[in-house]
Amino acid sequence: MTNVPFHGVIAYPITPFDTAGKVDLGLFKSLVERLLVNGSHGIAPLGSTGVLPYLTDEEKEALTEATIHQVGGRVPVLVGVSNLTTERTVYHAKFAEKAGATAVMIIPMSYWRLTDDEIVAHYDTVAQSLSIPIMAYNNPATGGVDMSPALLKRLLRIPNVTMIKESTGDVQRMHYLRRHLGEEVAFFNGSNPLALSALAAGARGWCTAAPNLIPKLNLQLFDSFQQGQWTEAQQAFYQQFDLLQFIVQKGLPRAIQAGLELQGVSGGELRAPLAKLTIEEKAQLNSILATCF
Repeated sequence: MTNVPFHGVIAYPITPFDTAGKVDLGLFKSLVERLLVNGSHGIAPLGSTGVLPYLTDEEKEALTEATIHQVGGRVPVLVGVSNLTTERTVYHAKFAEKAGATAVMIIPMSYWRLTDDEIVAHYDTVAQSLSIPIMAYNNPATGGVDMSPALLKRLLRIPNVTMIKESTGDVQRMHYLRRHLGEEVAFFNGSNPLALSALAAGARGWCTAAPNLIPKLNLQLFDSFQQGQWTEAQQAFYQQFDLLQFIVQKGLPRAIQAGLELQGVSGGELRAPLAKLTIEEKAQLNSILATCF
């Protein structure tokens, strides 16, 4: 598998809003910088954590440009460009490439249930409009579409589709991908509670919002595994396991915004209908965070 510019811990920044409900680009840039300084191997704006479906086209473009400008070539940038229609997905993908994105990530979003052939045609059309690689993102919990391993295999035949992000929470999917597509298949884990299992199954990296809160522990897990220090990797994983579960269960934007505030860092406001964690949930998060340090 060629043209795979990512490895390691790929961090997802949240999209912060001001009290008037506008995207706070200044705060966003500072949060991206924080992820960079803390050692993230890649930055991925406009994912689930960045509330992609809640943003206007203009906001998506501004966040794409802000990310690439702030990163300044220090690490690769993976921009989420998913949309309900193929035409708008192509539009955002081309915008990201022109802005300087390293690659784009696409999840098939659908109101109507899409057939496998429709999904393949969707990716193929986008790929033909680009020269940068595409990460196919499988997350039925947010996209409403579950791409089978057989379908993912078809997508990888499209030249630009060089990476898979697997977020079903089923580690057997990852074993299947490695077994049937070969050890060189570039798949990435998108299920936080499976971080250690996914690396053991052959994942090249971990796409996660957790570095907003516990970057050292995230990197310790990845580095220990890469160095063959299994005991240390296990220890790092179990130390962060409760937090990884919590942020998924409560919703990544909500949990990360609250966690940043608990650490004395502004996470901005959320865009309705999303609401902040309750006082009780925030207290629970604070207790969990204390065990990560």
